[in-house]
Amino acid sequence: MDYLSSLNPQQREAVECTEGPLMIIAGAGSGKTRVLTIRIAHLIHQKGVDPFQILSLTFTNKAASEMKQRIEKLIGLEARNTWMGTFHSVFAKILRVEAGKLGYPSNFTIYDTEDSKSLIRSIVKEKKLDDKVYKPNTVLSRISGAKNRLISWQTYLNDPYVRADDEAALKPKMGEIYKTYQERLFKSSAMDFDDLLFNTNVLFRDHPDILNKYQQRFRYVMVDEFQDTNLSQYLITKKLAAVHQNICVVGDDAQSIYAFRGADIQNILNFEKDYPDLRTVKLEQNYRSTKNIVHTANSIIAKNKAQLKKNIWTANDHGAPIELIKATSDNEEGRIVATTIFEEKNSLQLQNSDFAILYRTNSQSRAMEEALRKMNIAYRIVGGLSFYQRKEIKDLMAYLRFVVNPSDEEAFKRIVNYPKRGIGDTSVEKILVAAYEHDISIWEVITHASSFLSGRSASSLDDFSVMIRSFAMDMERKDAYEVASTVAKQSGILRELYEDKTIEGLNRYENVQELLNAIKEYVDSPENEIKTLGAFLQEIALLTDEDQNKNNQDVVTLMTIHASKGLEFKYVFVVGLEEDLFPSQMMMQSREDLEEERRLFYVATTRAMDRLYLSHAMTRYRYGRLLSCEPSRFLEELDPTYIKVNKKLGSSAASFQFPGREGNNGFVGLKRPAIREGITAKVHTPSPDFKPSNTNNLAEGMQVEHPKFGFGKVLKVETEGANRKASIHFDNFGDKTLLLSFAKLRIVE
Repeated sequence: MDYLSSLNPQQREAVECTEGPLMIIAGAGSGKTRVLTIRIAHLIHQKGVDPFQILSLTFTNKAASEMKQRIEKLIGLEARNTWMGTFHSVFAKILRVEAGKLGYPSNFTIYDTEDSKSLIRSIVKEKKLDDKVYKPNTVLSRISGAKNRLISWQTYLNDPYVRADDEAALKPKMGEIYKTYQERLFKSSAMDFDDLLFNTNVLFRDHPDILNKYQQRFRYVMVDEFQDTNLSQYLITKKLAAVHQNICVVGDDAQSIYAFRGADIQNILNFEKDYPDLRTVKLEQNYRSTKNIVHTANSIIAKNKAQLKKNIWTANDHGAPIELIKATSDNEEGRIVATTIFEEKNSLQLQNSDFAILYRTNSQSRAMEEALRKMNIAYRIVGGLSFYQRKEIKDLMAYLRFVVNPSDEEAFKRIVNYPKRGIGDTSVEKILVAAYEHDISIWEVITHASSFLSGRSASSLDDFSVMIRSFAMDMERKDAYEVASTVAKQSGILRELYEDKTIEGLNRYENVQELLNAIKEYVDSPENEIKTLGAFLQEIALLTDEDQNKNNQDVVTLMTIHASKGLEFKYVFVVGLEEDLFPSQMMMQSREDLEEERRLFYVATTRAMDRLYLSHAMTRYRYGRLLSCEPSRFLEELDPTYIKVNKKLGSSAASFQFPGREGNNGFVGLKRPAIREGITAKVHTPSPDFKPSNTNNLAEGMQVEHPKFGFGKVLKVETEGANRKASIHFDNFGDKTLLLSFAKLRIVE
């Protein structure tokens, strides 16, 4: 079996170095999975290691399954005896055996996220706490973060700094909820996902005999995607490898993009401190991408200070230059991307599955989806629902449908008690039964509520019907966007989503704003003569008709960059490269945040095999307004040697130029548009003590500091529904209007 001859020298070194601590720095496209697979096969086949003594930890079941299958092909069925799987699956297996030591039965239940949220809702209700303050998402996220840092509820309650944080966040009862949550889990003989790691740490800490048992069992410990481990995961693996010291970690610090899930890049950056005799092997040859793509990716990541230095290279062809697309709007950006896919596919006989569109936030899929539909190009959303199938979008669309057609039963059932207005399932059932028994429309029952219901339900239904009538009156004299904006605000949907400050909540709020943007674009388009809400709904109904073959796997892939990690495509479009979108406005509070965003950009570019397109729009609809957009700072950081500005597809692209010395195509470095005559934009470094202030009392005349725009003076503060905005004159950037729910401002005393 000559599997070693297929490896390059560095890959072979990583495979043959089996004893002692080893760190394999695996650059993008460097054949990491192949090396891991052959390394395990080598341990078993050449070194005679018992497969039961090998522990290999991954982050997805798919990765573990794929590796097992590959090892089986190399050495046969023995491969099945390795302990291989995700952290959660492997340690759940150990906990099943050792559960009695922690007071659990071996058949304990594992709660998923929805189970956990349901339990938290019950606890909040029992404690008579405000469920708008203690939202399940927020509470669960806080508890999860504590467990990942190995903070028990006892430590949580006794830590004055943690308590101070909760009080500052106006959630002083968080510790009590955590305590009750854990007690109820234990009483139910249940663990949540985070408990599987937390309790494994407790098991090894409190029972040295058990720890020793597994230390002896696992002579060889391997961890894939090591840059994505959190504190809890790292400590478990470190303890297990403490006796034999045969620990092999594989990863790439340049692809560490999951800090929001608790991943700690310091685990890989500081690994050598824990293992002074560490051997490091760098896999630097990229087998995936062209030279132009590899060099471009290198020029991006080189700007990060916190990194393990490596020189990624490839023997592949130079390939085509990276195409930079400048669109006038997000709508045009979608059209250009769809047109490019259509043309490349037909001229080069490519498949839809050769193409991927990557974006920073899920809400960006809307313009791409609509453009692809119009070109009749099949696609799928990965890691998320199609834009118009997302709950928050369906909720608002149901309101709009019911305003247009108050006989729409499905729309009625969806909206009558959302947001909650005291009309329960029993009342809804009575309304439906009454409509059927009296052979009248639901709307007739609703408008004569007191004849069919009594008490609070009848009163609430009367209020509901008055609200719908007012929306219907608006529809007779206003365009689709004006009506939809009114519905979104007065129905309470926007307020409900706005008050959820978790990442999921912010995404849902952004998605509803994106739907309003779509309606605004529809109204503003000269192609649409009729601007009514009914006309818009008809177009969307036709647009979203599921007439594509669901079994057809030849589809263009749309996904967030986070979801794309580990994948590869021949043609990749990275869209929405604009300031405050990518890098995200929420990730500019520190150099660490910004470097994570840059790593995310690096991950996006390294998904491409043959062609890479980067696009941005000059204007984008956000919050119902057409806003001017500034090109992302990341575009400035690209080495212009490998870039070509696309003049063919967008008329606006021809105006996009790289001023300076003549180089490739005469373009050198990206120049951002002038912000205002006579004002030069300078890079601002936030003050050392920069910390965003509470802007509830922000007033005209105050001096503020923004992490990107620097110092400025508040000109005006406006309130429009849930959206508080401030107009600020910045010394180096001129006038800016910022949405205060997202802007990070420090009020200067």
